[in-house]
Amino acid sequence: MDSVTHTLFGLALYGAVDKKHMKKSQKRAYLLTAVGASQIPDIDVISQLWDNEGLYQMWHRGITHSIFLTPLWAALFILLSFLLFKVKDVKLFFLGWVAVIIHNTSDLFNAWGTGYLEPFSNMRITFGTIPIIDFVFWVILGTAFIASKFNKIKSPSYFKLAWVFIALHVIIQSVQGWMLYNQYEDDYEQIALSAGFIPWTYTVIAKSDSEVNIFQDNLFSERKLQYELTSAEDTDLNGLFTEKPEAKTLSEWSPFVVIVDDGDRIGVYDPRFYRNGQSFLFEYIDKTQ
Repeated sequence: MDSVTHTLFGLALYGAVDKKHMKKSQKRAYLLTAVGASQIPDIDVISQLWDNEGLYQMWHRGITHSIFLTPLWAALFILLSFLLFKVKDVKLFFLGWVAVIIHNTSDLFNAWGTGYLEPFSNMRITFGTIPIIDFVFWVILGTAFIASKFNKIKSPSYFKLAWVFIALHVIIQSVQGWMLYNQYEDDYEQIALSAGFIPWTYTVIAKSDSEVNIFQDNLFSERKLQYELTSAEDTDLNGLFTEKPEAKTLSEWSPFVVIVDDGDRIGVYDPRFYRNGQSFLFEYIDKTQ
C-alpha cells in the first residue's frame, strides 16, 4: 500500500483505542506506536543509498516486511515509548505488533508483493486483488474520522466498525480475484492479477509460451483484451544480466517477464505494469552497432 494508506491505518488503530483515562504522555506513546509501527517496514527505502549491485527491487518490501520480524519492530516501539515518554505499557507491544502485521499483510494483496517469508524464502508473495492506492480504504476511514468528531464518546466504536468494513472489502475483492484467476487457469500457463482503482475490476495478465495477453475483466461483464505481447523467449540474457544486474533482479522478482529483443535493445519488463505501450518496470541495454 502507499504511505498515505499506511498512515491512515495507524491513525485508525490509534482511534480504536479507548483513551478516556490516559495521561497525555500515554496518548503520545500510543500515537507514536500506532503510526510509527504502521510505517516502519518501509524504512527499507534507504537501502537505495548503498545499492550498487541492482538489488533494490528485491530489497524493497523484503526482509523488513517479513512476518517473522514483526515482534522485533513492536519491541522497538516499546523502547521508544519508554525513552521518549517514560511510558511502560505492555499493551503498546501488542498495538505495535498489530500495526506492523497489518502493514506487511496488506502489502501482500497488491501487485507489488512482499518477501513475507524472508529469510526462509525469497519468493515475492502477491495476490494482486487490492490496488496499491485503494480509495475505498480512504472513504471508510474518512467516514470513521468524521463520525468520531461528532461523537467523541463513541469514537473507538466508529474505528472498530471501520476495520470490519475494511476486512469485508478485502475479502470481497480477493474472492472475486480468485474466481477470475480460476477462469484463466485452463488456457494459460502463468497468470497474474492487478486490481484496478475501480472496485471489482482487475487486469489479468496471462502467459503461454511466448505469448502474453493482458485483459480487463470482472465477474459481471465480458473480458476485454487490451494488449497482445510477444516475449522473445529464446534470447540469451547473460549479457543483459551482466551489464544491467537490475534486469536479473527484476526477472527474479516478477511472477514472469516479457523479454524484448528488437534489434535495438535487449531487455525485460514486468507486464503487470504495462500501460500505453510500455511498462515502468523495464530494464534494458542498447545493442552495440
